[in-house]
Amino acid sequence: MTFWVYILRCCDGSYYVGHTDDLDVRLAQHQTGATGGYTASRRPVELVFAEPMPSRDDAFQRERQVKGWSRAKKEALIARDWERLHQLVHARWRSENLPGPRDPKSS
Repeated sequence: MTFWVYILRCCDGSYYVGHTDDLDVRLAQHQTGATGGYTASRRPVELVFAEPMPSRDDAFQRERQVKGWSRAKKEALIARDWERLHQLVHARWRSENLPGPRDPKSS
């Protein structure tokens, strides 16, 4: 069985990330508002990205990862712009791991 991680673009321009084992049924549920939650008040939605995964656990883990990404990273993924995605991942890593400005009081 194939599982899917998917990204929807909502009518307000926001993105929703989810996972499912039946992409067509899940998309129809989002379109009708049957899922409730975030997308119910942001219809219609458009499927802009879908990635097959080998297991539900893999799909869930990937969903959690992508949900934590910035809008720019999600848009690079949607565009399948691997170079841009790589740049964004490494830019964040560098900014999180560079020493900050020195506190003059601690010198």
